[in-house]
Amino acid sequence: MLHLIRTMAGLWRSYQALMSKHPWTVQIITAGSLVGVGDVISQQLIERRGLANHSVRRTAKMMSIGFFFVGPVIGGWYRVLDKLVVGETKSAALKKMAIDQMCFAPCFLGAFLGISGTLNGLTLEQNVAKLRRFVRTESGKTIKVAKDAQTATLDTHT
Repeated sequence: MLHLIRTMAGLWRSYQALMSKHPWTVQIITAGSLVGVGDVISQQLIERRGLANHSVRRTAKMMSIGFFFVGPVIGGWYRVLDKLVVGETKSAALKKMAIDQMCFAPCFLGAFLGISGTLNGLTLEQNVAKLRRFVRTESGKTIKVAKDAQTATLDTHT
C-alpha cells in the first residue's frame, strides 16, 4: 500500500511539473482525456452497454470536444477570471464562482450541447429543441450542483 501511495505521489509531482512547464498543452490533454474517460464511465456504468456494445466512435467524438473545445475554452476562461477577480481568499473564490455560474456557465453549456449535438447528427432545429429542454429542466439543477460542490471545496480549504 505504501508503494502505491509513493507511486501516486510521484505521478502527481510529475503532472504538476508538466503543468508548470506547459500549462496550456497539459490542460488541453487533461480535459480531452477526462471527457473521454467520462464517456467510457457513462457507457459502461450508467448505460451498462458492455464492452461489445461500447461506441468507440462516441468516445472519440467526446474526446475531440474535450481537446478542441473544453480544454482551450475553460483554460482561457479561468485566465480571464483570475484577472477579473484577484486573490485567493474565500471572498474572491465566491466572487469567481458567482461570475462563473452567472456569466460563463450558461454560454459554455449551450455551446457544449450544441457542438455535441451537431457531432452526433442533430439538425439545427433538433439542437435548439434540445437546448430549450435543457434550460427548462436541467439548468437549475446544474447550477445548484456546481454551487454545492464549489462551496464544499471552499470549506475544506479555509
